[in-house]
Amino acid sequence: MTDKAIVRVRDVMMNTYAMVEGVTTVAEAIGIAKHQQVKALIVNKRDADDEYGIVLMNDIAKNVLAKDRSPKRTNVYEIMTKPALSVSGSMDVRYCARLFERFGVSRAPVIEDGKVLGMVSYNNIVLNGMLRDE
Repeated sequence: MTDKAIVRVRDVMMNTYAMVEGVTTVAEAIGIAKHQQVKALIVNKRDADDEYGIVLMNDIAKNVLAKDRSPKRTNVYEIMTKPALSVSGSMDVRYCARLFERFGVSRAPVIEDGKVLGMVSYNNIVLNGMLRDE
């Protein structure tokens, strides 16, 4: 057995995140991301039976900029990923990293009891979680 302490997602995640509605324009979403200094936006549920979505700056670059679409006339719901792959705050960061690798994602909302707690990324896991007990 090892005495190594388990590092949980809630220990490394960013508590700051930005939430937008699906009907938000991409132009508005970029402004929100810049103002709140985030690299991804969580798209709010439409109702209790819905799921959260996510839109990354990569999504905007690939689906709006590269396709020469107007950011003022494109809504977030048109380019978001839904449902967003989410993780629990109690998950071991090693499993979170494996999940990211398996599904090809680099960040995910942290959700507990149906509520968003924050956002976790590979950067958070490596910079805040590795070598923690050394």
